[in-house]
Amino acid sequence: MLDYETLKVIWWVFIGVLLIGFALMDGFDLGIGTLLPFLGRTDDERRVIVNSIGPYWEGNQTWFVTAGGATFAAWPLVYAAAFSGFYVAMLLVLFALFFRPAGIVYRSKIADPRWRNFWDWGVFIAGTVPAIVFGVAFGNLLQGVPFRYDAATMAVTYTGSFWQLLNPFGLVAGVISLAMLVMHGATYLQIRTEGVIEQRARTAAKMAGIALIALFAVSGIWAAFGLWGYRITAMPATGSAFAPLAKTVAVTPGGWLANYVTYPWMTIAPIAAFAGAGGAILFSGWGRARLAFLCSAAAVASVILTAGFAMFPFVMPSSTDPNSSLTVWDAVSSHRTLGIMFWVVVLMLPVVIAYTAWVFRVLRGKITVEHIRETTHTSY
Repeated sequence: MLDYETLKVIWWVFIGVLLIGFALMDGFDLGIGTLLPFLGRTDDERRVIVNSIGPYWEGNQTWFVTAGGATFAAWPLVYAAAFSGFYVAMLLVLFALFFRPAGIVYRSKIADPRWRNFWDWGVFIAGTVPAIVFGVAFGNLLQGVPFRYDAATMAVTYTGSFWQLLNPFGLVAGVISLAMLVMHGATYLQIRTEGVIEQRARTAAKMAGIALIALFAVSGIWAAFGLWGYRITAMPATGSAFAPLAKTVAVTPGGWLANYVTYPWMTIAPIAAFAGAGGAILFSGWGRARLAFLCSAAAVASVILTAGFAMFPFVMPSSTDPNSSLTVWDAVSSHRTLGIMFWVVVLMLPVVIAYTAWVFRVLRGKITVEHIRETTHTSY
């Protein structure tokens, strides 16, 4: 079995892969949901857009479920603290996502325009609200979450409220997340549609990409010079098992830049984020849909990596008591648990990826209004 320290880092990588996988796979579903009422001007056009994600969204959403399950198993302290600090926000995401299966499945069951319009806006809510909330959550992680552990009982206490999450930096991060996923969804629509819908998707991708570049730059400057970062000044050996309060944490101006100074190769992530968004804009304008989608995917992954690299080894910093902050080293399950789950992931993740690739290969191709009209019994 791998040593405990190595497994801790491996599971940081695994959780990151699952989060990026969710953003890449379900991210374009969310982005398309946001775009649905605006890119589809007629009922047939909206049906084309819905059918572009109809066969995939359930499978794509499993990345989100898997990421939550993996966090519970590998980082139980993070799972517990997150459900205390972000409980209302998570419920908001859950309730918003209720609209997606109902909207996709039921919108075409009744021909009444009022019925279909209602579910179209429901799909819009299901795409927009989670995208913003996920970004707000990341923005608040970079600022620190108001929780602490009791030294005697190790009970976690959250002292904040839902409204405190809606601070300026958190809201900027939320808009970045929305712009990122809208860009991703628009590039995917360019692959699956044609005609006026594809043209509108190109315009949407360019607008969202420009917004992403501008706001990502603003947030980077803000995080570097306007936020205080966290660093560990003393702790037990990283390969040992210890509680969060066993370490000492300092909070310093510009602390989130420390990893980029120590490991300059990490700057690849923000550079790739800007380059990917720029590529998505350019290739969308040139009508190269697949290249635009690949660049968009690179931007999505790189934005998440930028935050992850800046925070490492912190997973959930505490603004109330920095020593209570949860890190890769002290928020994890036992050595045996991480070892067993490691082999489960090694065996099962390639199967999931292969199956997903097969599904997309089988269901590839353009969706047209004519196709929708001819296959009313199988389309959404």
